[in-house]
Amino acid sequence: MGNEEIKVAAQNKKARHEYFIEQTLEAGIVLSGTEVKSIRLGKVNLKDSYASVENGEVIISGMHISPYEQGNIFNKDPIRDRKLLLHRYEINKLIGYTQQKGMTLVPLQIYFKKGKVKVELGVARGKKLYDKREDMAERDVKREIDRKLKEGMKYS
Repeated sequence: MGNEEIKVAAQNKKARHEYFIEQTLEAGIVLSGTEVKSIRLGKVNLKDSYASVENGEVIISGMHISPYEQGNIFNKDPIRDRKLLLHRYEINKLIGYTQQKGMTLVPLQIYFKKGKVKVELGVARGKKLYDKREDMAERDVKREIDRKLKEGMKYS
């Protein structure tokens, strides 16, 4: 794994706030050439995207890839559903997870690995409001501690 070049094109930061990520896996994605060019330019948004298993295939919905400027007639619908490429046993495992109460599939990030576009898919469980508040409080405390440490280092 040492020399694998990974270039992150977009992350879904909201997902880690809204869900507990139980497990992650990497999936390929079926794209057109102009979509790959747009992703390479970072013109992709995962904010409201989700994945689902339909007819034995994993489909990603709500992912917005802006049309490529020089793409003209080859551009596809920016928010069309796209198929994810996974092994059959991985899909079967995902079907098992999604049938459990409250589990959903959330794209966490989209990136390039060895020149191929990959999607990191998270098996997620929704957070309750108090969980989100707890996370925010934890983050605030950590930030405060870091700030105090930084101030302490200035004066020593």
